[in-house]
Amino acid sequence: MPELYELSAAEAVAAISRGTLSPVELVEALLKRIGSLDVGLGAWERIDGEGALAAARESERRLAHAQPRALEGLPVGLKDIFYTADLRTSAGFAPFENFVPDHDAGAVTRLREAGAVLLGKTVTTQFAFMDPARTRNPWNVQHTPGGSSSGSGAAVAARMTPAALGTQTAGSVLRPAVYCGVVGFKPTFGRISRFGVIPLSWSLDHVGVITRTVEDAALLFQALMGHDARDPASVAGREEDIVSALKRESPAPRLGLVTDFLERAQPEVRAHVNQTARRLEQAGAQVRPLALPQAMNMVLAVHRVIMQTEAAEVHARLHAQYPEDYGPGLRAYVEVGELIPGAAYVHAQRLRHRIRKELAGLLDGLDALLTPTASNTAPDLSTTGDPSFQGVWTLVGFPSITVPSGLSSAGLPFGIQLVARPFADARLLAAARWCQDVMGPMPAPSLPGP
Repeated sequence: MPELYELSAAEAVAAISRGTLSPVELVEALLKRIGSLDVGLGAWERIDGEGALAAARESERRLAHAQPRALEGLPVGLKDIFYTADLRTSAGFAPFENFVPDHDAGAVTRLREAGAVLLGKTVTTQFAFMDPARTRNPWNVQHTPGGSSSGSGAAVAARMTPAALGTQTAGSVLRPAVYCGVVGFKPTFGRISRFGVIPLSWSLDHVGVITRTVEDAALLFQALMGHDARDPASVAGREEDIVSALKRESPAPRLGLVTDFLERAQPEVRAHVNQTARRLEQAGAQVRPLALPQAMNMVLAVHRVIMQTEAAEVHARLHAQYPEDYGPGLRAYVEVGELIPGAAYVHAQRLRHRIRKELAGLLDGLDALLTPTASNTAPDLSTTGDPSFQGVWTLVGFPSITVPSGLSSAGLPFGIQLVARPFADARLLAAARWCQDVMGPMPAPSLPGP
């Protein structure tokens, strides 16, 4: 039998539901592993050991007389920008160090209602932006885990939790996931509530999940999705049984290999993704090359103008009050954003509408687009990496997922990114699961026990 910390989210939930695994034993095993490893990785901002054990005991008591819930007893980490009642939420910002919200974020409420056990808060870059956090990559501690969901990516990869929540405004779910060799899923904009999540850019912020398998991502998404009237961008309706659909056999997907991304990728990444595309094609997938309908530089410029303008407005009051507490990257970003003319922002939003329509057309006749998840493997600790390959799809709100696909010559993870049209989340997960099955499981990083 594998060590308890090796269990995937789906395996853990199934074992707890069968009565063959104690939620308390699972939490105790993970707390022990966190205590052993996190001093070297720095993935956790704070652990709520007492609260997690209390929730696990309550889960055990409930199972004695009630049907298991969707995430019964499942330990989950939360990026430290999600509000949690009675647990500090500091967002990497010193003036917030002792801030304790009086309510949960919408996504946190759904986790609790589904029976999940909250282990604690994972490290984020300050306000989920560019200045590197202290977290190290479990594959090589001299490399970044990516940002801004740094701790969530590292904690899942290091088997300190089977799942964690993150957010993505440019590339902050998929990039930490690919750099750490795990699965990162960003659903269609509006499908998971952002109520109670400290914002960076209102029209770009997404909530996503980081797990070790596609099945785990579907399990979390099923529990998290749904309308929340407290989030103005939340989408009504469209609920579906994602988990059941994923269990059915899916045909080999029709994939469009986007050449613009390959041209911008580092040579080893480009070679790997081309090789992976051939492997998927040999297994039965249809793969055809195609190009973006507009220049990638223009798409990224539109994203930058919108994100920077909105971030400057979000942070106007706090930046004026606590300028010296801002990291240098975020401080400069806000100060420049304050200078962007309103006309430029309006024009960028008009271009965004056109880009979204044209990119949706690119998916005609396809199940998903295929690209490298990132232009590079995890770089050194001076940066959180290049968000451009993920930011294109964040701009237009399309669902995207990264699936681990191998290791570089330096022993750092590769991943492929799959993208679908809006609200085709179930189809995207099915295509990702098919690709995952062809590529096989990703090994764990070499770390000491327990």
